Amino acid sequence: MSHLGDPTPGSDTRLPPRAWLRSDAPAQSLDGDWAFRLHDADPADDLDGPPPFVAVDADIAGWDTIPVPSHWVLHGHGHPTYTNIRYPFPLDPPHVPDHNPTGDHRRVFDWHPEFCPGGRTLLRFEGVESLATVWLNGTEIGWFTGSRLMTEFDVTDHLVDGENVLAVRVHQWSAASYLEDQDQWWLPGIFRSVSLQGRPANGLDDVFVRGDRDPATGAGVLDVQPRGGWPVTVRVPELGLDETWPSADEVTPLPIDAVDAWTAETPRLYDVEVSTDAETVRLRVGFRRIEIVGDRLLADGRPLIFRGVNRHETDPDRGRVFDEDYVRGELALMRRHNITAIRTAHQPPHPRVLELADELGFWVVLECDLETHGFWDVEWTGNPADDPAWRAACLDRARRTVERDKNHASVVMWSLGNESGTGRNLAEMAGWIRERDDTRPIHYEGDYGGAYTDVYSRMYPTLEEIASVCGEQTMAVHEIGPAEGARQRAKPFVLCEFAHAMGNGPGSLADYEALVEKYPRLHGGFVWEWRDHGIRTRTVDGTEYFAYGGDFGEPVHDGVYLMDGLVLSDGTPSPGLGELAAVWTPIALDHLGGRAWRVRNRQHTLGTDHLDLHWRVEDDGVRIAGGVVTLPPLAPGEEGTIDLPVDGLPDAATERWITLEAVWREAPPWGAAGHVVSRAQAALRSIPAHPRRRGTATWDSDALGDAVFDRRGGLVQWRGIDVSGPVPELWRAPTENDQLDGQGSYETSDPVLTHGRGDELTPASSVRWLERGLDRLQHRVLSVDRTDQGLVQRVRSMAAHSAQGIETTFTWALDGDGLRLHTDIRPFGPWDCTWPRVGARFGLPSALADDPVEWFGTGPAESYADSAEAAHVGRFSASVDDLTVPYGRPQESGHRPGLRALDLGPLHLRAVASGSTGLPGFQLQRHTAQERTGIAHAHELPPSRGLWLYLDAAQHGLGSRACGPDVLPRYALWPRAVSWTVVFS
Repeated sequence: MSHLGDPTPGSDTRLPPRAWLRSDAPAQSLDGDWAFRLHDADPADDLDGPPPFVAVDADIAGWDTIPVPSHWVLHGHGHPTYTNIRYPFPLDPPHVPDHNPTGDHRRVFDWHPEFCPGGRTLLRFEGVESLATVWLNGTEIGWFTGSRLMTEFDVTDHLVDGENVLAVRVHQWSAASYLEDQDQWWLPGIFRSVSLQGRPANGLDDVFVRGDRDPATGAGVLDVQPRGGWPVTVRVPELGLDETWPSADEVTPLPIDAVDAWTAETPRLYDVEVSTDAETVRLRVGFRRIEIVGDRLLADGRPLIFRGVNRHETDPDRGRVFDEDYVRGELALMRRHNITAIRTAHQPPHPRVLELADELGFWVVLECDLETHGFWDVEWTGNPADDPAWRAACLDRARRTVERDKNHASVVMWSLGNESGTGRNLAEMAGWIRERDDTRPIHYEGDYGGAYTDVYSRMYPTLEEIASVCGEQTMAVHEIGPAEGARQRAKPFVLCEFAHAMGNGPGSLADYEALVEKYPRLHGGFVWEWRDHGIRTRTVDGTEYFAYGGDFGEPVHDGVYLMDGLVLSDGTPSPGLGELAAVWTPIALDHLGGRAWRVRNRQHTLGTDHLDLHWRVEDDGVRIAGGVVTLPPLAPGEEGTIDLPVDGLPDAATERWITLEAVWREAPPWGAAGHVVSRAQAALRSIPAHPRRRGTATWDSDALGDAVFDRRGGLVQWRGIDVSGPVPELWRAPTENDQLDGQGSYETSDPVLTHGRGDELTPASSVRWLERGLDRLQHRVLSVDRTDQGLVQRVRSMAAHSAQGIETTFTWALDGDGLRLHTDIRPFGPWDCTWPRVGARFGLPSALADDPVEWFGTGPAESYADSAEAAHVGRFSASVDDLTVPYGRPQESGHRPGLRALDLGPLHLRAVASGSTGLPGFQLQRHTAQERTGIAHAHELPPSRGLWLYLDAAQHGLGSRACGPDVLPRYALWPRAVSWTVVFS
């Protein structure tokens, strides 16, 4: 019998949900190779009885094998599908189409009564997408839904001594799919472990352990609620606890004189044993108190600030299949970038993830496996979150979420789900959770009126909205009336999603963090999101790339929108992650002038005694002094000052910087000794003037010394190196945030005057740039004037059928044995849009890309006007290809402003700053910005025609308009006159 259209959660044979526990009871893994067959549609062969494949003696000749756990679409059977909001099937709840990929699985295993003598044997599934029906030895055991949730059946009476046959039919689409419309790949299959769990007679069916700590006294309480056999003994050897309860009536919380606090910064865990005479369960318990006092969310008595990320479970090869080393590496990488919080977007992760979060230290907002976002397109008509027919399924998901993960100190808040509108079922879920566990607040962003949640949560709010919620109210609270608005403004405020990290970006991380520091009610938030979801794929000729929506021929998909992480699909940290680490520095270092610096401890729990402060002074990027000093002892929230021994340094005609780095003295669990948690710089002496030196060369035909120009004034050779250019340039390959318009434009509407909304009718910036032809400027040389010391070329650049443009003057002059270029660009005409960039482009030989690039300027990564906290001045080296980030699809990347000097093989370039000209930025790439525009994947770029050097006076900011606010006006590049000077030497 098919259950595809049944909105209930599963059969009555499912056992009540319980915690995922570590026990000495017997267990047997059923993971491994299973026999597998895929049907394009529900075979409907179970209408009059069990389908033939479940029989013990079924003929499965010709079947494939597949590993369990896995997703069959990642093993050559069908294909993945990506959608963000839309369902990839008709919105016809609770029904799904007849064309419904269905995977039949079979596993033969041995079992003997000695496995758990006198007890019971349970069959456990930890994750199956989306509906599974289970048979054991030809008998139907039951069916279940809830893809990311654990399900157990008692199969004791269906096992036989010896060989047993387990058969599972998995349907990709079911009524439950309407509850699982998360922004991720649809990946069917048995993707988490399957096992047999022995349940001894008089064993422990479940244990609920909570550790409370009074932040004022340090005293603790251990609350243990066992379910199962008696008597029960609780032991905590480290605390000297050894308590036995003969029966449930005698269970009582256990007071403890003093315990260390568990926090994300001090993840102190105690080993707790709970046992009967038949079974011992071992837990690692943290003691902490999470509470709301007024509009403050407190952990261990101090404000809890979420500096976190939204983390999906995604692996480019395994999908959502868990791998211990992979996940531990992910979490360690987070901690090394000052990330201390995770929202489990948008479902419970593998349970081992939470054990690692307990161990490594993360504040976790644990989200239920619920999202019905597709109903937004029909104004939430028929939304399961408010339909009584779906009540049981919604409540079942809440219960299974809480019961499985209730014992983790890292879990500090329960989230009902994501983007499911609002309704009575969500309210009932909150009520059940609150009754079951009153120690953790309840979160759900869609509860705009705050009727059933404990914190006010928003996604992608503007800076103006945040200021209105947390400070003086200047606008109505989002989508609600005055009474509900007042209720929400009285709660802690959390940004469950912000700073959409799609492609190159996000911008304005520092602006958001400034509001966190300003407003005590604002408790931080979670960047969207941790990692790109690209699936490792190869072209016919074997070229590797990472696929996104549409790359598998899906008729309905949302394209590149899932390539929106701080980490690329292959695990490479993006510059955005480095920027986030700089913005979320736990130790703030501010130069007060001279020797004095202010040190501010921004941590929740830790002092400064585990850190050293390294300092160095550099002249033109070369170290001349440095040392290590002890930080002043500062408690969280305290600040102090420190003087550095920088007196008596020699004078020199150089640019001088001092750099400070706060580092771990000893290795933390997630990093190495010497790991840098904070960096700050201050200029001790500005860039010295470099007046031009008169050269001695004279013109010889088209050659001036080592430079050769063409008749139109373009440089064609320098010291034997073929060169083309310079060519005025306004175009950059659009970023994802340039191309999308998730919120209103700040180009045509001031965010201050529109409460941050901007102009929602104005298209994306790149659309405006393309309409005005900035990608296809046509150039006309106005004049070429030769002098005894150089050449002056004037160029007018305009797009077809436009009245606006730029006039550029390139002034070449001998400078000793070098060649100085002064570039002056001035706009003319009725400009009404921003510019992507303003600069000039040179063509260079491809062979130069074989040499390392060395530069003195800002680095080591790219940076932009609204993403520059991680950049610092120094000397850096990289390959040409490593200067550009391989984002999900080609786009603007590699801009490094503040160039002082650049060395590329035999080519040497020095920038000259003066009172009227600034330092340019540079970019080196194998393709022009025009060639990189509109390309889906890097391997689809045309063959490289050379190497391209861009020198830019400025670039437009990044913003996060793909889903959030546009580039703020102060970071926007509006048409203006610019100039800069470089010397080829």
